[in-house]
Amino acid sequence: MSIHVIGVDAYALGWVGVELRDGVFGRAVLAASLYEIVANSSGAAVIGVDIPLGMLPDKWRSADTLAADQLGPRRGSIFRVPPRQVWMEADFTAANRLCRELTGAGLSRQSWALRPKLLEANAIWERHPGLLFEAHPEVSFRTMAGEPLPHAKKTWAGQARRRDLLARNGIVLPDQIGPAGQAPPDDILDAAAVAWSAHRMATGTALSHPSPPEENNGSKIAIWY
Repeated sequence: MSIHVIGVDAYALGWVGVELRDGVFGRAVLAASLYEIVANSSGAAVIGVDIPLGMLPDKWRSADTLAADQLGPRRGSIFRVPPRQVWMEADFTAANRLCRELTGAGLSRQSWALRPKLLEANAIWERHPGLLFEAHPEVSFRTMAGEPLPHAKKTWAGQARRRDLLARNGIVLPDQIGPAGQAPPDDILDAAAVAWSAHRMATGTALSHPSPPEENNGSKIAIWY
C-alpha cells in the first residue's frame, strides 16, 4: 500500500504543500487556508505543518528551546511559543504585557504575526489530533545533513544545499511544479522538508524534541523530525 503524506509551510499568501508518495515527490499545492489542504488531502496518512501545535497554560514550550539548541547558526528560525492565554489577546500590546506577566519575558512581533495561521492550525489539530503534527524544516534539514546548515535558506548557497539534501533523500523537486511555483523557493523547500519528516512519522521512524513529548490535557506537544 502506498504511503501518502503531505508537508505544509505557511507563507505570506496562505499555505504551500508538498505531497510525497512512498517518499517520492508527487505534487505541490497552494491554498488560501490549511482547511483547504486538509479537506483535499486524499487519504494522507499524516500532514506535517511548520506551525506550532499545542501551547502550555503558563510557560514556554520545551520543544522550541531544544530544537533551537540543535540548529547552531540557524537557531533564529525557531520562535519560542508563549502560553495559550497570550494568543487569546486582541492585540500585540496586550499579548506582550500578558506574556511578561506569565513568563517574565516579552513576546516577539514575529511570533505574534503567526497568530492567525497558528490559531487555524491548532483548531484543526485539536479536531484531528492523529492527522496533523508539528515539524520544523530547519530541524528536518539539520537531521538530513547531520550538522547545522551554515547558510540561510534565502541565500543561493542555502537553497542549493537544501535542494541537494532533499534529492539525496529521494525527494527530487522538478523545475515545473504548476501553480505552486508562484510560492517563494524557500517555502517550497521548507514544505518538502516537512514532508520528509511526515514520511518518517508515517513509517514510525520520526524522533521528537522533547522526547518524550510534553503533555498538556492529553495533548502531546513536540517538534517531530
